[in-house]
Amino acid sequence: MAPPPDAVAGGSLVAAAYRGMSDDNIKGLALALSSSAFIGASFIVKKKGLKKAGAAGDRAGFGGYSYLYEPLWWAGMITMIVGEVANFAAYAFAPAILVTPLGALSIIISAVLAHIILQEKLHVFGILGCALCVVGSTMIVLHAPQERDIESVKEVWDLATEPVFLCYATIVISASLVLIFCYIPKYGQTNIMFYLGVCSLVGSLSVMSVKALGIALKLTFSGMNQLIYPQTWAFTIIVLICVVTQINYLNKRLGLELSAAEFAYCIDLALDTFNTAVVSPIYYVMFTSLTILASVIMFKDWDRQNPTRIVTEMCGFVTILSGTFLLHQTKDMTDDGSFVLSRSLSLRQPKHADENSVRYEGIPLKYVEA
Repeated sequence: MAPPPDAVAGGSLVAAAYRGMSDDNIKGLALALSSSAFIGASFIVKKKGLKKAGAAGDRAGFGGYSYLYEPLWWAGMITMIVGEVANFAAYAFAPAILVTPLGALSIIISAVLAHIILQEKLHVFGILGCALCVVGSTMIVLHAPQERDIESVKEVWDLATEPVFLCYATIVISASLVLIFCYIPKYGQTNIMFYLGVCSLVGSLSVMSVKALGIALKLTFSGMNQLIYPQTWAFTIIVLICVVTQINYLNKRLGLELSAAEFAYCIDLALDTFNTAVVSPIYYVMFTSLTILASVIMFKDWDRQNPTRIVTEMCGFVTILSGTFLLHQTKDMTDDGSFVLSRSLSLRQPKHADENSVRYEGIPLKYVEA
């Protein structure tokens, strides 16, 4: 007796849900994990190099460049570059909804290595935060959509020029321009949320362009030359524009005299001004949320999934966010439950005081003039 059609359809859906990860997703996962490992380790190596260089010259936060002569700092920078290259390659094999949230694992690696190498104690709540990040990442990995089959960069261009994604891109660019020209000149010096907003908005477009360029290079290396198509070079130009815009914007708006080599460290210097324990999770959730949204619109990741898997992915993302927030919020907590005020409340050490006698509040993200 033949099974009813509904049972056949249901069985096909279950089989599709549990058929496992594709080869491309596995490659993307491996690259994303290795990227987090390299990037997480690079911060520790660079920090040791900065400390060593700072003991012999001016600190980087005060415009000093003595760290450029420190081999340990360069080792950390090379490690970070390797991690970024791996992250770039991961987007060519796996959907952004799988790759982007796994960036939180670099925070775990940094925290663990700081505990071991730098003797920065990791509180029990920090360990719980790390565990939550691992659980959330596992949920996303197990339920992530399969990578879309693309055989030409022209297909990616067609996806990028669909009305829905063009509407999203227009909204992102318009919102960024409004923040840059209307809000940041008035409120940028007292609230870093506007900086994070611009970086997250532009970042979502840059990730989509990076993914498109990565797919083009992957196809080229597999024997299908995509360099002959103008779309490949169009995506390359978009990537360069996004990167250069973000570098120039951060340099000018944050008032940091950073070279291109220092850009990877500029987020840390910016967070030195504001409450790191709150800024980092907010930046993570804003950037990751907008990137996932852009990927869902452009590559239609959720069209190939059922509601159960989508909800599970979102629960995994929220779990990672909770772990990230908990890890940052308790990173300066001592064993007796108290905090090191000079760090957790964004109060600078006397040697960090700036020329304008800026006084920092205990209110996250903001400071006021004395």
